[in-house]
Amino acid sequence: MTFDSGAASRLIQLRRIESSKLFQGAVIFIIVVSALTIGAKTYDLPPLVEQSLIILDKAVTLFFLAEILLRFAVCTNKKRFFLDGWNVFDTIVVIGSLIPIDNSEAVLLGRLLRVFRVLRLVSVVPELRFLVNSLLKALPRMGYIALLMFIIFYIYGALGSLLFATIDETLWGDLAISMLTLFRVATFEDWTDIMYATMAVYPLSWIYYLTFIFLTAFIFLNMMIGSILEVMGEEKNALQTAQAHDEREHLSQQLEAVQLKLDQLTELVNNQRPRN
Repeated sequence: MTFDSGAASRLIQLRRIESSKLFQGAVIFIIVVSALTIGAKTYDLPPLVEQSLIILDKAVTLFFLAEILLRFAVCTNKKRFFLDGWNVFDTIVVIGSLIPIDNSEAVLLGRLLRVFRVLRLVSVVPELRFLVNSLLKALPRMGYIALLMFIIFYIYGALGSLLFATIDETLWGDLAISMLTLFRVATFEDWTDIMYATMAVYPLSWIYYLTFIFLTAFIFLNMMIGSILEVMGEEKNALQTAQAHDEREHLSQQLEAVQLKLDQLTELVNNQRPRN
């Protein structure tokens, strides 16, 4: 009974530390320091500074290892820990950072994983994690919109090559070049110069450009934004549901710890009562 109560108390204390703003702020600070260290290594530095950065990199790696072990320890469902993609990503990055950087065969891998440690900022900051999750879940819907955009690009590219190839072979020579030109038009990169060049031969060619811009820059772009916003709303509702579930689970664990302490005190009082 005493062991269970003590273990539950320690687990609650560790969870408080892991979820505290001070600890989360320290993790964010260390990630920023790690990012600055990676950037500093791209410059020519004095030997003393380079040695200091190596020591700092090892300290950061040890901190990340302790942090991921703490998060794993406070997780009640260990299998659920590895079902979270962000936890798996953090674990891979931290374990990869343990690769000795002096090993010539693993230098590139170790450096790449150390660069990816900057992405841990996304997994630590809930707002950034929410945005990335929403974007990833919106990709299938955005894929269909992108496919429709490709069809529009293909049609307009074929028309542009047929109509304007004799005007400017560099911009409208074939289908592929025409589609690249249309991408330039869609991003508004000097598109009026392209339009005026074709209007000198075909005065009504402005209709071609304006309809294309209307479809791509206005309709499809708003469709992209709308799909992302819709997924963000769904993700927010799912996040609120998960938070409510975690709060209930945390409250249940606290109640179990309190009940264990009450049972322990009751047993202690019963043992101390004088027996007749």
